Amino acid sequence: QVQLVESGGGLVQAGGSLKLSCAHSGRTFGAQVLGWFRQAPGAEREFVAALSWNDPNTYYGDSVKGRFSIARDGAKVNLYMGNLQPEDTAVYYCAFKSSGLVSLRSPEAYTYWGQGTQVVVSA
Repeated sequence: QVQLVESGGGLVQAGGSLKLSCAHSGRTFGAQVLGWFRQAPGAEREFVAALSWNDPNTYYGDSVKGRFSIARDGAKVNLYMGNLQPEDTAVYYCAFKSSGLVSLRSPEAYTYWGQGTQVVVSA
């Protein structure tokens, strides 16, 4: 069982920055991957970023590439969000799977989810 708790959401003006954190705990095995997703009202859940415990690379969705970065910090995985725009407004979720990089960008591939944290970007 894996527990995930997000924090760091809030209200920010366009062009600003935020850091989201995902604290993860629990016993895990396999090729572990932690991803960030977001979901705006009326929209599907969208892949934002991910990293693997066994891979030095990081992975990003096209809409955030060059503005967001993901990194591990001990038992946390942080999402650094820069140059935020109103279209980044969404509930942000972290998610975990232990099946490696296969279907990295598909929310259906992830087993555990946090409760989400709201990010609102004002124009």
